[in-house]
Amino acid sequence: MSDPIPHIEIDALFEGASPRRDQADRAIMAASEESGFFVATGFTADIPLDRRSRAELLRIFSLPETQIHALWRRKFAPGNANLYRGWFPRQTGFLTCKEGIDMGPDVAHGAGVVHPGDPLRESTPLPAEEALPGWRAAVATYYLAMQKVSGALMRSIARSLGLDEHHFDPAFERGGLSTLRLIRYPVRTDIEVVAASDPGVWVDHGGKRCYVMGAPHVDSGFLTLLAQDGVEGLQARHRSGAWVDVPPREGTLAVNFGKVLQRWCAGRIKATEHRVIGSGRERMSIPFFYEARADAEIAPLPLPGTTPFEPFLFGDYLWATTTQFVEFKGMEDLRTPLRAA
Repeated sequence: MSDPIPHIEIDALFEGASPRRDQADRAIMAASEESGFFVATGFTADIPLDRRSRAELLRIFSLPETQIHALWRRKFAPGNANLYRGWFPRQTGFLTCKEGIDMGPDVAHGAGVVHPGDPLRESTPLPAEEALPGWRAAVATYYLAMQKVSGALMRSIARSLGLDEHHFDPAFERGGLSTLRLIRYPVRTDIEVVAASDPGVWVDHGGKRCYVMGAPHVDSGFLTLLAQDGVEGLQARHRSGAWVDVPPREGTLAVNFGKVLQRWCAGRIKATEHRVIGSGRERMSIPFFYEARADAEIAPLPLPGTTPFEPFLFGDYLWATTTQFVEFKGMEDLRTPLRAA
């Protein structure tokens, strides 16, 4: 199978209309329709994708356990106030094995995007500035950079669908509900426990026996930008059914699409299943999930072949789907749907 994951230069998306931008639009639409995955390259200098910038963000994993514990979500630390944002510790005995922190738009846009009473729009618990000097500023810079890239990609998709290029912009105002996540996949030590209940933890890939670190899944929202740390492991399900590697190349972002965008675009955009496998090395990754506002209404677009569906508010959908993942399980009833309210 030759080069199943396309590599696309996207620098022209940050400029005005041009033949190069048209070419990038066509390549992005082809990838979204065929594989639902591509590797983006050719970024402007203000997009911090170098090794040093990643290391700056990942410094949080060096904090003492007592300081990390203060960031835990209430599910794991009942005395903490935060429900949706914050730290999720590693849980053993599950197919997915990871730890990390979820941060919302307030890290870049401030308290004005926080809405008390809605866990999706709560403030993000962060370590003290003196614990990690300069870290908060680096997080804000990276969040805004990923928001810029995501917006450019959504405008590219809008142009390819024959819509006004700014059609999607209002739904993602001030970051919407976008999440910046920092993840550590440790070397697994619970294989025997997991294999007893789910033999699927072991997989063969390229003649090697590997274990699953991130269970196969399809992202629920719109699009995801993933910076990898040089350790392989991310795989996408090819349309042939085979799992193919998404290479962790420097200065690139792996891009994939979610189920809401697939539905919104009448199925033209493909939400592709993906997973993470390991073979004895710790792995770090930095995904950015571009998500709409909690009150953004998702309704059928004026596109040929659109199947009618009942419009819904994105926040209500996001909470219902997110709480099916292991790190959120049990939180289903802790948010009142906006539509019901």
